[in-house]
This record gives sequence, structure tokens and C-alpha cells, in this order.
Amino acid sequence: MGILAALGTALCWAIAARLFRGTGQVFTPLAMNFWKGTISVVLLLVITLWLTPSQTIDNEALFWLLLSGVIGIGIGDTFFFKALTTIGDSQAVLVAETLAPIFTALLAMGWIAEWITWQQWLGVGIILFSVDMVIKSNKRTATHIVASKGYLFGVGAAVCQAIGAVISRDILAGGDVDAASAAMYRLIGGLALVAILIGATRTPVLPKPSVMRGQSHGRLWSTFFIATLLGTTAAIFLQMLAFAHAKAAVVQTLIATSAIMSLGVAWVMGERASWRTLIWSLAALAGVAVLVSTGNGSIE
Repeated sequence: MGILAALGTALCWAIAARLFRGTGQVFTPLAMNFWKGTISVVLLLVITLWLTPSQTIDNEALFWLLLSGVIGIGIGDTFFFKALTTIGDSQAVLVAETLAPIFTALLAMGWIAEWITWQQWLGVGIILFSVDMVIKSNKRTATHIVASKGYLFGVGAAVCQAIGAVISRDILAGGDVDAASAAMYRLIGGLALVAILIGATRTPVLPKPSVMRGQSHGRLWSTFFIATLLGTTAAIFLQMLAFAHAKAAVVQTLIATSAIMSLGVAWVMGERASWRTLIWSLAALAGVAVLVSTGNGSIE
């Protein structure tokens, strides 16, 4: 179940990324994070009240989940957007998606004593190398010559993702917190930080009027809602479900395949990939097969 949930997370992100393309120019990054978080928290609150109305979470678990959201979602996403604007999308994704699983594996070994086998390391290596090659072969933005700060932001985003992942794995592995509740509290933590940043920077949260000229508000918000439902609500729920059933490093690696799945989404939309991209995509699938063949990645 953990592996399927992680791959489901990657697929949700791949589809949502396509939908968010049309809204990314209308909202500022902080505003987009604010609305994504707000919509998802409300939806997850309804789900948790419906499915587990009497469940209580002890204060320690609540603290760690909120902290996980602040670090992994609030700070991590901010660093990632900083990297995007400094070194471009391909380089930002390359740095974050490559380093996050590695940092997660190392942090999990040191923090919660969760080790992965050499076969799983092999699968992780195959997937990450293949994803890197796919991203490089589909590079659309130029790399800035002097952009060391941007790469540091990318590394910071990967570190924050790793910390958030290991904290979530540690809490969810015990089975005392359900995935929907964990997702909601993580989002609340991230949303709280985003709200503070919006207030401190006086960032507007509504769509930019200059960009909205001639566009339908109804269509914009409906597209944004669907993208949020997939890319935030469903994705973070599946991510928490994955952490409950599989090792953190395995989950983070499989989520990195969203770059591969986005090619499938593009193909459905009529875009075609090069042979080189297809070959490396098959190599990534081989890496997934290696991880699947070693079991579900849970602690024995």
C-alpha cells in the first residue's frame, strides 16, 4: 500500500502541475500557497470529522506534525519558489528532487534508525539518475551563470522536505494517527507560516487584476480548485498514507517520479517526447520495479 500511495502522490502532482500552469501567473507564490492550504485544510477537516469524529491526537504528536508542516511545507516551499525564480524550473527541480530522497535516507538512519537495504539503495539510485536525465533532456530554461544562492535555496528546499518526511514517518509509523488527520495538521502548520509571511510582506492574496483582464474568474477558480484537490488535498493525504506503510526514503524516491509521470500527462495532451526521454523514463520504471521487488519498504 505504501508504494502505491507514493506513486499516487507523484501522479497527482504531475496532473496538478499541468493545471497550475494556467494559474501560476495570476497568483503570487505566497497567495497560491495560502489558497491551496486553506482549501485543503477545510476539505480534510470535513473528511476527518466524518471518518474519525472521536479520534484524539496527543499533544506531542500534534506538535511534531505542525512542526513538520512549518518546515516541510512552509519553509520548504518558500525555498523552492526562491530557487525557481533564481535558477529556473529545470535546475530547481533537478536539485530538490535529487537531494531530497538522499537527505531523507540519511536523516531517517540517524534520527529514527530506519535503514534501507542495498537493493533499495540500488532502486533509489536508478530512479534518481533516470529522473535527472529526463529533466536535463527536457530543460526549457537557461541556467544562470552566477546563481549560487539559487542552488542553496534548492538544497534548502530538499533539506526541509527531508525533515518533514522523516518527522511524518516517525509519527505515522506508530499507527496512532490516521493519514487524513496527519495531512490536515501538516497543512495547518505550513499555512500558519505562509499567513505570517503574507502579513509581514503585505502580499496580496487575490488574483492580479492586470493579469486577469479578459479571463473568467469562474473558470480560474474552478481550475484552481481541481488542481488543489489533486495536487494538495489528495497528494498530501496519499503521501501521509505512504509514510504510514513504507520507509521515508523509499516514499520520497517514488514521489520524485512525478517528473516522469508529467511526460505521460503531456502525451495525453498531445505533446511528444524524444527517444532519449523515453529511454530514461523506462529506466526509471526499472528502478521502481527494483524497489517493488524488495517489498513494501516497511520495517521488518
